[in-house]
Amino acid sequence: MNQMSAVPQYPPPLPPAPLAFSDSRRDFFRLIVRGAALELVTVGFYRFWLVTDVRRHLWSNTLIDGDGAEYTGRGKELLVGFLFALAILAPFWLVYFLISIEAERFRAFASTPLFLALYVFGQFAIYRARRYRLTRTVWRGVRFWMDGSGWAYALRAMGWAVLMVLTLGLILPWREAALERYKMRHSHYGDLQGGFDGRGWDFFKQAWWLWLAAPFALVLFPLAPFVYAKFKAIEWRWWISGIRFGDVRLESTLRGRAFYGLYWKVIGWSFLLSIGLGVYVAAVSALAISVSGRPLAQAIGPNGIPHAPLFVVLAGIGYLAYVLAFNVMMRLYLQRDVWARVSASVAVHDIDAAANVTARGDLASALGEGFADGLDVAGF
Repeated sequence: MNQMSAVPQYPPPLPPAPLAFSDSRRDFFRLIVRGAALELVTVGFYRFWLVTDVRRHLWSNTLIDGDGAEYTGRGKELLVGFLFALAILAPFWLVYFLISIEAERFRAFASTPLFLALYVFGQFAIYRARRYRLTRTVWRGVRFWMDGSGWAYALRAMGWAVLMVLTLGLILPWREAALERYKMRHSHYGDLQGGFDGRGWDFFKQAWWLWLAAPFALVLFPLAPFVYAKFKAIEWRWWISGIRFGDVRLESTLRGRAFYGLYWKVIGWSFLLSIGLGVYVAAVSALAISVSGRPLAQAIGPNGIPHAPLFVVLAGIGYLAYVLAFNVMMRLYLQRDVWARVSASVAVHDIDAAANVTARGDLASALGEGFADGLDVAGF
């Protein structure tokens, strides 16, 4: 009698693990309003602690396979990193200032090397800032970490910047893919090495028509928010779907129209806040003129500004309130809400490959974050 050979039975692959975002929008709003008030009291220095609180809130409420991440960074680290970065950047600004005074006609020439130096520093800051954030991110007791050279990344970015100018920006998808591959190749979760599978051609195929629409969007304002929001949605989906750590990989199904409402809300609130500031300044001007007790022609200077300390103080307070309200609006819509919509679109494949990971990696300094803050290239 013939006997059939036994066929080994393998368990079916696990379904993708959804990535869930479980926060309360009201709690986040309270967090950033409280932070804005403390920024006002501390003349802006509280922003380092506010950034830390925002990241801790977003990280902890982002659940992968039911477990939230932990952000272990501290505001004091960001402050110290910013001060160190400021001490390094200050000589560049001083040299440019002295050159512009001593050689007025060479000011344009002096601006070129300064711009190039700041661009390189900015790219270095982007790389080191991600390195800092990764080493402060822990999931299931294992730390993310990053090696590689920030200067090597900055030089690569400089080379791609030259190609961007020569191709009028058409090479952007390939630039993003190349730079992301370098960053992810040096990123790790424990002993799992990161990688990036996204290709520039795939990005270009999804967004090529936006390059054609961009010139019209610059002229027709109602079109601009739609074009930019569409581009960011495509970029997010393409970027996330290319990320992997070992056999663990991410996939995003973010819709192209996901950000339309958010960007229009930002525009609407910006418009309302600007109107509010204008009305407030007009009211303060009328008050200053009334208190001065002088005729209108004497109370108003040649530039239309009342000559009264009261106006300066009250207008300054109003402007600070405007800036803080604007920051609250931006953090609510373009940080929390973008994070929530992107998170809801993500699925994690082969999550079981991260079950037996060995912890590795060391903490990175916050110098990169300081550069990123000083050069205004910081992100999440």
